[in-house]
Amino acid sequence: MDTPRRRRRLTRILAAATLVLGAGGFGVAQIATGGDAFAAPPGQKDVTAVMFEWSFASIARECTSTLGPLGYGYVQVSPPMEHIQGSQWWTSYQPVSYRIAGRLGDRAAFANMVNTCHAAGVKVIADTVINHMAAASGTGTGGSSYTKYNYPGIYSDADFHSCRTAISDYTNRGNVQDCELVNLSDLNTGSDYVRGRIAGYMNDLASLGVDGFRIDAAKHMSAADLAAIRSKLSNTGAYWKQEVIFGSGEAVQPTEYTGNGDVQEFRFARDLKRVFLNENLAYLSNFGTAWGYLPSDQASVFVDNHDTERVGDTLSYKNGSAYTLAQVFTLAWPYGAPDINSGYEFSNHDAGPPNNGAVNACYSDGWKCQHAWRQIGNMVGFRNAVRGTAVTNWWSNGADQIAFGRGNKGYVAINHEGSSLTRTFQTSLPAGTYCDVQHGNPTGNGGCTGTTYTVSSAGQFTATIAAGDAVALYVGASGVTPTSTTASGATFGVTATTTVGQNIFVVGNQAALGNWAPAGAVALSAATYPIWRGTVSLPAGTSFEYKYLRKNADGTVTWESGANRTATVPAGGQVTLSDTWR
Repeated sequence: MDTPRRRRRLTRILAAATLVLGAGGFGVAQIATGGDAFAAPPGQKDVTAVMFEWSFASIARECTSTLGPLGYGYVQVSPPMEHIQGSQWWTSYQPVSYRIAGRLGDRAAFANMVNTCHAAGVKVIADTVINHMAAASGTGTGGSSYTKYNYPGIYSDADFHSCRTAISDYTNRGNVQDCELVNLSDLNTGSDYVRGRIAGYMNDLASLGVDGFRIDAAKHMSAADLAAIRSKLSNTGAYWKQEVIFGSGEAVQPTEYTGNGDVQEFRFARDLKRVFLNENLAYLSNFGTAWGYLPSDQASVFVDNHDTERVGDTLSYKNGSAYTLAQVFTLAWPYGAPDINSGYEFSNHDAGPPNNGAVNACYSDGWKCQHAWRQIGNMVGFRNAVRGTAVTNWWSNGADQIAFGRGNKGYVAINHEGSSLTRTFQTSLPAGTYCDVQHGNPTGNGGCTGTTYTVSSAGQFTATIAAGDAVALYVGASGVTPTSTTASGATFGVTATTTVGQNIFVVGNQAALGNWAPAGAVALSAATYPIWRGTVSLPAGTSFEYKYLRKNADGTVTWESGANRTATVPAGGQVTLSDTWR
C-alpha cells in the first residue's frame, strides 16, 4: 500500500471516482519457530491459501475438497465486516460497521465456514481492516447508514485523527500514521475507546473460531497502538501478520512491527519478479536474509497478492510459466511462510469478483484457483514433508536452470530456459522410486498418477525437463512405475468427514463393487483422511455405476445423496476418480 507506484495508482483512482479505494494487500501465516512470530499453524503446515473475494460458502467447500487434502495450514478470507456498496473489489476495504454483513456472506455463513475449515484441518485468518473507515456517505451492504466521520453506534467525529488530508510525505511519520490513506477516515488508534472498539470486533471474530488476523494497512498505525489493541484481545496469542511495506528512506519500517507478530516481506516478491523476468535464477542460491530481508521466522512471503498483481509490482498469472515456477521455488525454498494468492481473471483493475464471490467451479467464470493448480498445490505437500531441513546439493547452469535438495527429504529442479534440460541430478534422497508431483498426484496405495523417477543408491536420477517446467520429488510421495502389465481397474478417492467409529465404503453395479449390496461394499482406507481411498480390479473398457456410503460402528448405513456416479475403465487399464461426498 505504501510504494510510490501504489500511491500514484490510488491517486488516479481517487480522481476518477467518488468512492475511493480501500487499503488492500495480503500476507501469509507463519509458524512460530523463534523471534517474535506467533501462533503456529496446526501440525507442521505453514502455507496459507488466500482466497481473495471468495464467498464464505465457497471457501467452506474448498477447505473440505482441496485445502485440507493438499495440506494447507491456513486459509485467509477477505474482510468479513459490513462495507460500502459497489461491485469493485476494493469496496471490501471500506468498513461501514463491524457487523459480519459483507457481500461474501452473513454471520451464519461465516461461522459455518470456520467450523467446516477446522474440520478439514485448516485454520482461518481474517483480513482485518482497522486503520480506517469508509469515505463519503451512503448505506452499507448490511443496511447501515453512514457519513464520513460518523458511523452510528460505532464512531463519531472525535474518534478520528485531526489531520483530514491525504498522506503526502512518506518520510514524515506523523503524516503517514495520522493523516488519511487516500482520504479514508483515519481512526485515532491512540484513543482507548477506539482501541476497545477494534478489539471488540476482533474478539467477536475469535468467538466464531477465527485463529488469527491479517492487519491491513498496519504501517499507517503505530506499532505501539497495535500492541495496545492486541493487549485487549481475549486471545493475546492469536496469530498476527501485518501489512508493512518496505520503502527505502521512509519513516516507518517493517522491523518496528515484529514485536506484534509477523510482517509481510514485499521485497521477496518484487525481487522474484526481477530475477525471473530479467536476471538469472542462479542468483537465488542465498535468497532470503542474505538479501537484507527480515529474519525467516518473522517473514510472510508471496509471489503475488491482489494489490501487486494489479499494478505489476510482482509476477501474476498473466506471466505464464514464470509465475508457476516462481510459486514452485517459493514453496520449496526455506524462507518465510508462503502465501498462495487465489483470485480471478481481470482486465479492469477495479473489477470485483465474479458472481459476487460465489465460485461455482474452479476454472470457470474467471476464477483462477491457483491454490489448486497441480504444480502449486502439490508443492504444499512437498513443503510439509521437508520442513526443518536445509538446502543441499545446489546446482545451476549459471543462468536459468537450477536444482536443489531439502536435506534427505526432497529435491526440486527448475528449467526456466527456452529449451529442454537433460541431466543426471545428484540428491541426498534415499534410494527408491518417487512420484514427480509436478506431473502426477501421489496416491494412497503408494502409486502415482503420472511420471515417476527412480533414485539410485548413489542418490542420483536422470530426467529431461521441458522448457518452462520443473520436477519435484519428496519422501512420502513414492511411486509405482507404470508398466504394460499393470492390472486394470478403478482407484477411488472421496473427500468425506466422519466421526469416531464411522468408515466410508464404495458400492456399485459390478460384482467387484458388491452389486449394490451394502454388505458387499468395498472398504476405503482413511490413511490420507479426509480423503478415503481404495482400488478395485475391473476389466479394461468396463463402464460402471457407483456411489459412496458411510457405515457406523453399529452397522447402520447412510448413502450419499444424488444420482449414481458413472465411470469407465480405459483401455490403458486404470481410471482414477476424485470425488467429494454429497
